[in-house]
Amino acid sequence: MIRVLLADDQLLVRAGFKVLLDAQPGIEVVAEADDGQQALAAVRAHRPDVVLMDIRMPVLDGLAATRRITEDPQLADVRVVMLTTFELDEYVFEAIRAGASGFLVKDTEPDELLRAVRAVVAGDALLSPGVTRRLIAEFAARSKEPAAADALTALTEREREVMALVGIGLSNQEIARRLVVSPLTAKTHVSRTMVKLGARDRAQLVVLAYESGLVRPGWLG
Repeated sequence: MIRVLLADDQLLVRAGFKVLLDAQPGIEVVAEADDGQQALAAVRAHRPDVVLMDIRMPVLDGLAATRRITEDPQLADVRVVMLTTFELDEYVFEAIRAGASGFLVKDTEPDELLRAVRAVVAGDALLSPGVTRRLIAEFAARSKEPAAADALTALTEREREVMALVGIGLSNQEIARRLVVSPLTAKTHVSRTMVKLGARDRAQLVVLAYESGLVRPGWLG
């Protein structure tokens, strides 16, 4: 059973998501919150698998709440998906840097919402190639200069190559085709890279690819 927590200060948004999610086999909404402070308390009380977190909320915003969740070792298994009204929300990149697994626009299609919840539980990031190039690259570019690549010294040459391809938003299948290997081999390289760098999921791997300078804004592989 996938346990979901809804955090949004708009009651109608929460109600709509709850009806949709609770109607699905294998998914259950275990708690709701209308501000970031309540969300943080609910996460600690219920330990959900996924939090659908609005960025803009009173008392404590979704960005700060996400950072507190992802910095807590006891909540390491909790995945946060940011909810935003606009696809190019300026806070989305900072949320991903804070540990969010991706984002959804609030008026997303029902099937996409369900796919997203299942995807983050499986360890995938909710960043399409187009969104990765347009959003992550844009905000990574103006967030800060690329850091030294010392953190990448533990990676093999192939793992760096795979990380760069993850950085531009390619799926395991697309990486496999690019490198002429099996999807399972591509997945193994991605998993090993995440373990070596201590990345929670693919979204953080994307951020690390930019921050290390391995991938630069505008680079398409």
